[in-house]
Amino acid sequence: MAVIFLVSLLGSVGFAADLPPKRYNCVRTGSPIRVDGKLDDAAWRKAPWTDWFIDIRGTSQPKPRFRTRVKMLWDDNFFYVAAELTEPDVWATLTGHDSVIFRDNDFEVFLNPTGDTRNYFEFEINALNTGWDLFLPRPYRQGGKADNSWEIPGLLTAISIAGTLNNPQDRDRGWNVELAFPWSAFTERSGARRPEPGAEWRVNFSRVEWRVRTVNGKYEKLPGLREDNWVWSPQGAIDMHRPEHWGFVKFVR
Repeated sequence: MAVIFLVSLLGSVGFAADLPPKRYNCVRTGSPIRVDGKLDDAAWRKAPWTDWFIDIRGTSQPKPRFRTRVKMLWDDNFFYVAAELTEPDVWATLTGHDSVIFRDNDFEVFLNPTGDTRNYFEFEINALNTGWDLFLPRPYRQGGKADNSWEIPGLLTAISIAGTLNNPQDRDRGWNVELAFPWSAFTERSGARRPEPGAEWRVNFSRVEWRVRTVNGKYEKLPGLREDNWVWSPQGAIDMHRPEHWGFVKFVR
């Protein structure tokens, strides 16, 4: 999460990550992925799912109420990410690019190509396929400031919903996210280019989930409650901007 996320740090300092960073072997695909949110390309069957997400602070906290998992692939042009989010009430409100997406339920991607915890990238998306892309030269707690002017030319995004969006009258099964990040997007700010087989990037994924109720036929956040933060690789604190705790993604043939 971005600037507003700093407010939570005051109450989270002092936790220690109780698990080592996660690891994932990202398989190369021989054919481009059709980015439509359906996750039904044959290539995806060769990609393993990550572990289910856990609380951002680690296994000492309650298990998430809903399941989240991710797959990854790569080719000459793109880093592909597919996410499956179980959700009985799929909703979203934000439609403006570079809105503060985590004010809705969202899915987030964090990328540090060089692995040095500097010059890293963040992308957030909601169930309306509204995105927010930003760049940080270093973490907020080290004086970093988010640069929302950074954009991702050539980014491909898609959402599919197993249910109906913004309809409290039924029970949904969840929503899928499918993303294709062009390698060229990261070169100017980090110097990173398309990885060679065997290279590793520091990567993490986050899901923000708000508790809601139905008021006058519409979803409304429950007042006085904070959001849940569920992640692939635990951070040890309610702070995604600790790249030293992100997972390792190794690009393999």
